[in-house]
Amino acid sequence: MSRIGNLPVAVPAGVTVAISPENVVSVKGPKGELTQDVDSSIKVAVEENNVVVTRSAEDKDSKSKHGLYRSLISNMIEGVTEGYKKEMELVGVGFRASNQGQILELSLGYSHNIFLQLPPEVQVETVSERNKNPLIKLESCDKQLIGQVCAKIRSFRKPEPYKGKGIRFVGEQIRRKAGKSASA
Repeated sequence: MSRIGNLPVAVPAGVTVAISPENVVSVKGPKGELTQDVDSSIKVAVEENNVVVTRSAEDKDSKSKHGLYRSLISNMIEGVTEGYKKEMELVGVGFRASNQGQILELSLGYSHNIFLQLPPEVQVETVSERNKNPLIKLESCDKQLIGQVCAKIRSFRKPEPYKGKGIRFVGEQIRRKAGKSASA
């Protein structure tokens, strides 16, 4: 029994959900439009302002996909109504971030600056205040895409456990390690 898969997804006002015969779910709302291919073993239907996801078989593969596609559709509906926001901070001496349109420029202590072309679905804003860590603010309606972009940015300089330097999410706690201890 899939507890998540059996829950209906409420469709708020201003959002339209369309299901094509090829099992492609498209959600359109004020923040944008998203589409998702659904496996043939899963059936999706719109019933009186609710999206209902059912499975045709009781095998392990169908059961796991039941909850997965229900969560994906729920994330799509939330994304086109409210959107997703992520904030990352650059912790380290001389670390800087700036953007010109969709090109993000990062100065992370390497011999060269890193330029990253962001997808058009992701809006970026950089904030640099005196005596504070530079911030990168990302916003999108696609949860998977914004998570992938954040992972790519973070991969340039992961937070290290000794000094805590690197790129991390705002509010994230880094597990710190003790350095070398001097012996007498």
